[in-house]
Amino acid sequence: MDKKVCAVLLAAGGSTRMGTDESGRPVNKLLIEFGGGTPIAICAEAFLGIADEMVIAVSEATEAAAKEVCANCPVPVRIVRGGERRRDSVANALMATDADIVAIHDCARCLVSRDVITASVASAAEFGSGVAAIPVRDTLRDKATGETADRSKLYSMQTPQSFDRAMLLAAYDMTDEDVTDDAALWQKAYGGVRYSKGDIMNQKLTEYGDIALFKRCLASPAPRVGYGEDTHVLTEGRKLILGGVEVPFELGLLGHSDADALIHAVIDALLGAAALGDIGRLFPDSDMQYKDISSLVLLKRTAELLKEKGFATVNVDATIVAQKPKLAPFIEEMRKKTADALCVGVESVSIKATTPEGMGPEGELKCITARAVASVIGG
Repeated sequence: MDKKVCAVLLAAGGSTRMGTDESGRPVNKLLIEFGGGTPIAICAEAFLGIADEMVIAVSEATEAAAKEVCANCPVPVRIVRGGERRRDSVANALMATDADIVAIHDCARCLVSRDVITASVASAAEFGSGVAAIPVRDTLRDKATGETADRSKLYSMQTPQSFDRAMLLAAYDMTDEDVTDDAALWQKAYGGVRYSKGDIMNQKLTEYGDIALFKRCLASPAPRVGYGEDTHVLTEGRKLILGGVEVPFELGLLGHSDADALIHAVIDALLGAAALGDIGRLFPDSDMQYKDISSLVLLKRTAELLKEKGFATVNVDATIVAQKPKLAPFIEEMRKKTADALCVGVESVSIKATTPEGMGPEGELKCITARAVASVIGG
């Protein structure tokens, strides 16, 4: 999808329904730690690989937690102050982004899955709106009259609620009426919303008794890990490109593309982690469009594929095995170029170089080998 997506994370509520803990202290549900992360951080992580940027609407109490997300997030994050009403918080956030699509999500729904997010965003991109919802399952009865509602006509609203940003802004301009969610505002302006797939797990952390359930549900899953290895022959008349950096040397690596063994190993590690094949299948050397292409371009395309499939890169660790030349002066530039291609922070990319001490084909200057391990989340 070529439309820019912004995740609008709402973290400005007062948690009034959470009540107090066992000692009588008020509980702010957005500051509870689940496996080392607050609901704000957990929601931000869920949107990685789907949203191009994020805006977090905060209160004075939640601002520090949101700033921690900013410091560790590989995509741009802006913080805005929330308003007295939910619609005021959303309006402030909408003015802080120029994205085509906004995915508005309550951080109290920190069990949201990437499938639910993706479905909501895709619906908004195609139809203008995508509101996560599920059919009501339980019998609903009027407390006063005992009358039973027809649940076949009822949906339980969830978030994210994704919209065309320009149209949503116009809807906000049409009325100052308070609404419970953006779907209600959109319906007043345009007559109806498009519902997208919700999930029974996408519950809202509301009362103090919910905490135990959420902690069980948020037990951290292990990231997926992949391994990649690539070797290219050293030859005269070729540039030596490693990690997207041209390294001065009398020999270069032979290959169909620029023969960047380091980047090729990283690509294979990422594809392996996501079970998406290998570099030869994705970018075959029989295809002339890849002749002499920069491997950084291939890495960017790999990152885009992972994003489309719902994956986000956690980290990369790579080692170059080369007798010559000395690579230490170029390592930091390699890290930066690799990180930029993956749209992650440079702290998520580790690159090392080692010499084989004259042993093996690398030691005899016949080739250079690179090995990489990568981890991803999602899918």
